[in-house]
Amino acid sequence: MLKIDAHQHFWVYDEIRDSWISEEMAVLRKDYLPGDLLPVLQQHQFDGCIVVQSDQSNAENRFQLANADAYDCIKGVVGWVDLQAADIKDQLAAWSSFKKLKGFRHILQGEADRALMLKPAFLNGIQALKAFDYTYDILIFPDQLKFATALAARFPDQKFVLDHIAKPDIKNQKIADWQQDIQALAALENVSCKVSGMVTEAHWSDWKSGEFKAYLDVVFEAFGPKRVMYGSDWPVCLLAGSYGAVLNLVDEYTKALSANERDLFWGGNATHFYNLI
Repeated sequence: MLKIDAHQHFWVYDEIRDSWISEEMAVLRKDYLPGDLLPVLQQHQFDGCIVVQSDQSNAENRFQLANADAYDCIKGVVGWVDLQAADIKDQLAAWSSFKKLKGFRHILQGEADRALMLKPAFLNGIQALKAFDYTYDILIFPDQLKFATALAARFPDQKFVLDHIAKPDIKNQKIADWQQDIQALAALENVSCKVSGMVTEAHWSDWKSGEFKAYLDVVFEAFGPKRVMYGSDWPVCLLAGSYGAVLNLVDEYTKALSANERDLFWGGNATHFYNLI
């Protein structure tokens, strides 16, 4: 069974395009490319990774697909497409010849319209994905979880995965509302969850592994062993520690799982979700 890092990014840093990288995120103001990640994956015995878009453009898709062509360790690409476009089906058909392109993501967490995902044009785009067996990564903040549940409920045959456990406020240990909404979303069997991006929701320089246990308990109980997958969120995770530190945090937690459940979490579920084999 493959061991897969199901969520990371590559970019050639551009000060204008990547304006989301603030001064306090200075460690991210440089190029991060497959050659930088490959030895890290090898060090931690990963067979490969899923690269996820960080820019919303067709150029981003071409860049990541070129990376995937050059590096066998990149097993799949989650790109971007304008789901609200009138010609969305034609666009998806054009991308369908790229076998490593597995699905798409829109940066919903940054939208002023928190319920954009429920607008008719967006729904039309989501509906079009299934014909090409494309997945959809849900990138949101906790205030959008109810909208995500409504979205996923409309398309029971569409595969969705929640990125970064919806970015709960771990720094301030807020959990009650998030927990309730996570449980509602997880009740939909077409939704999986990436255990990723947690350390950047805590105190970057002063987090302790115990802070995450309650959140991990919620996610693993709600989604079950067949709908959770590991993602490092490299290089963004470097804001709050090393790749190894982020990995060890989750590795320690999953030691309580059975051997089969661990295999599923560390690669089996990602392999199935993204159709890697």
